[in-house]
Amino acid sequence: MAIETTVQTFKNLINGEWVDSLSNATFESKNPAKESDVVGRFQASVEADVNQAMEAAERAFQTWRSVSPTKRAEILYKAADLLEAKLDQYAEELTREEGKTLASSKMEVKRSAQTLRYYAFEGLNIAGETLPSEDPTISIYTKKEPLGVVTVITPWNFPISIPVRKIAPALVTGNTVVFKPASDTPLIALRLVQALHEAGLPAGVINFITGSASQTGNALVTHPAVKAVTFTGSTSAGVAIQRSVRLSTRVQLELGGKNPLLVMEDADPEQAAELAIKGGFELTGQACTGTSRVIVMESVHDRFVQALIEKTKKLNIGNGSKSGVEIGPLANASQLKNVLAYIEIGKGEGASLAYGGEQLTGGEYEEGYFVRPAIFTNVTPSMRIAQEEIFGPVISVIRVGSFEEAMKVANDVEYGLSAAICTQDSARIQHFVNNIQSGVVKVNRPTTGNAPHVPFGGVKMSSTATYRESGRGALEFYTQIKSVYHGM
Repeated sequence: MAIETTVQTFKNLINGEWVDSLSNATFESKNPAKESDVVGRFQASVEADVNQAMEAAERAFQTWRSVSPTKRAEILYKAADLLEAKLDQYAEELTREEGKTLASSKMEVKRSAQTLRYYAFEGLNIAGETLPSEDPTISIYTKKEPLGVVTVITPWNFPISIPVRKIAPALVTGNTVVFKPASDTPLIALRLVQALHEAGLPAGVINFITGSASQTGNALVTHPAVKAVTFTGSTSAGVAIQRSVRLSTRVQLELGGKNPLLVMEDADPEQAAELAIKGGFELTGQACTGTSRVIVMESVHDRFVQALIEKTKKLNIGNGSKSGVEIGPLANASQLKNVLAYIEIGKGEGASLAYGGEQLTGGEYEEGYFVRPAIFTNVTPSMRIAQEEIFGPVISVIRVGSFEEAMKVANDVEYGLSAAICTQDSARIQHFVNNIQSGVVKVNRPTTGNAPHVPFGGVKMSSTATYRESGRGALEFYTQIKSVYHGM
């Protein structure tokens, strides 16, 4: 068991002060590779804590909105430097807390610093426009203004990069933030807040609380001070938020995915298998853009499946902090239970479990949430494993006889986040790009991976269509336009 004296207790940040929750209770964050390893204790916040954070953010907005864009940018630049200065420490903590490999954690922290710098720069380019007037005595122009208090609620799978791509544009446009991270990964989220706090954010501009959604969620989205809510997580939770917010509250939802990779007859089976593995098994399949369906043309199906199984067998599964490990554990016991349940569902539906799918136990796996990546063949498009988001290392291979059938199968789900195709046929590539129902499209690339300067989001049930995350367009979500008629 973990030694009690070695476990640190972390606090909330409200109005510039690190404070205990009014509940006088805490919860533990544990290492998914070794359950007895307690990463830290965090505040089990309640509605009263949220109310204090909201009031602090509302007060701080009155002055922060008037701070120059240059000053806001300086703070984001400094926060980026602070993150990079402790890259090794933060990456190790991220791996210990979430389970992904150390290489993936380092990449995520680096990308988060890059995102801070990107929005620091873009924040200097926020401007309205001058418009023509029929009356020569009137000048007409627009200006962009911040909304006010923004609630940021984030998931555990990218526990620093997703918060950054929400918080950075919110702050640089003059908004204040109340931030609640997932309870499975509060430490790396706290490190981000520490960096912003130490970089010089005034008291109340960012407020950080931890705790369960059942105790904090309602207040986070319905408090009268809230002008916008940005959320990444499950579709069910996103729908609940959409139903709960006030009519005037702006909402940005990034939800689930059931992302396809189409493998055409001219594809190299080895290359296609590499794309499937990177998209479907890297990060233990716990990415909303992860490849969960591979739609394969009849002529290349058997060679592709053989390559996919052979390459998957070689993957090194273990504690993400160890050198050479390529797949870490699932994030928590609930995720493990859910993934194993879907594997049983797939077998029960008549799909063939061609490889993997079993929980790994004993030795280094004994205290962790490990599962061997699963490959299903003989999957039909209507099966639950081909329709529902599993969020784990499970790939369903669907055999098709034509490109037209492949496109129909790819689009026949309720999600539309990311999609990829493996082919050299320019005509099919163009048809795919134009007709796939997806917000992100990849050609001869895995479904995962997105650059901070590129808009990110989906269609259908994957996200709200009005606003995109990432890129310049993300700034639109955090600003409103005021039209001015200026008489002489």
